Amino acid sequence: MNLVAIGRVQSPLTLREDAPKQGDEGAPDAWLVFDEAVAEGLDGIVAGDELLLLTWLDQAERDVLKVIPRGDRSRGVQGVFNTRSPDRPNPIGLHRVTVLEVNGPRLHVRNLEALDGTPIVDVKPLLRSIEER
Repeated sequence: MNLVAIGRVQSPLTLREDAPKQGDEGAPDAWLVFDEAVAEGLDGIVAGDELLLLTWLDQAERDVLKVIPRGDRSRGVQGVFNTRSPDRPNPIGLHRVTVLEVNGPRLHVRNLEALDGTPIVDVKPLLRSIEER
């Protein structure tokens, strides 16, 4: 398997402890900065689009298999694959974002809880009803 970053996140979030658990829980606006080599792949993306962003959570611990979801001890210990924990064997981040602006190989987005410098793995449009596809 060969996974290559296609860009990086530019965000005011620099410390993991300052990032919200999910993007819709107070995450700041951020920029997705794509490598020039993949820039033409952004054609057709416009302001208002909702995207699924996949990132590589490079600060994650990769040996975690059990977690306490959201630090809430009342929920007990659970398998990591039953949670959205960033700490996991393959720390792939999945983020639902809204495009605010397109500026060349850069997308300004809302609701991204990823840290500054987080590698971008892929981006996909959010699928709606079958009729809209």
